[in-house]
Amino acid sequence: MIAHLRGRLLSKSPNAVIVDCGGVGYDVAISVTTFTSLPDEGAEVSLHINTQVREDAIALFGFTDRDEKRLFERLITVSGIGPKLGITVLSGLSAERLVSAIRGGDTAMLVKIPGIGKKTAERVVLELKDKLDDLQAAAPVQTSGFQGGPVVDDVLSALVNLGYKRDSAQRAVETAIAKHESSELTIRTDFDALFRYSMQAIR
Repeated sequence: MIAHLRGRLLSKSPNAVIVDCGGVGYDVAISVTTFTSLPDEGAEVSLHINTQVREDAIALFGFTDRDEKRLFERLITVSGIGPKLGITVLSGLSAERLVSAIRGGDTAMLVKIPGIGKKTAERVVLELKDKLDDLQAAAPVQTSGFQGGPVVDDVLSALVNLGYKRDSAQRAVETAIAKHESSELTIRTDFDALFRYSMQAIR
């Protein structure tokens, strides 16, 4: 089993990277949280790896943070959550916010993540609530009075981690919400959509 990769970052996107290790390129699925902590393409990168072996394929899931990997491995022990959905969950909420939601029994927050229904959210809380003592829950992000909810906070943090100033990041998020929010589309609770539109607004 592959447990760790260190090599040159050939390419990156919010959901996958290719890492060159000794001339072999490894395609690794990642969360948006890991994406925001990656170096520039061409630089050396180190990833903690979870390897999933199926009859027809081997899939690699990578994390720059060891705690995020641990949380991922616990998530996929829950019935109804496979590796791909586990990565989606960690892209919808940062590891710290997810730990807080599970410990607090906040199923309302969990069901906002694409692919997580009420029953699955309840199972996550029931099965993992008492198994996260070694994982850290972070304090809420301070947004200078800007109200938007946990997904908005996570997008702001992601933009700041990418090197954008907080004021610029906040304006981009506000622009994205104003332009794309509607009664049919609630991007305040959709990390991927809000992150994508905010990146378009900040450029």
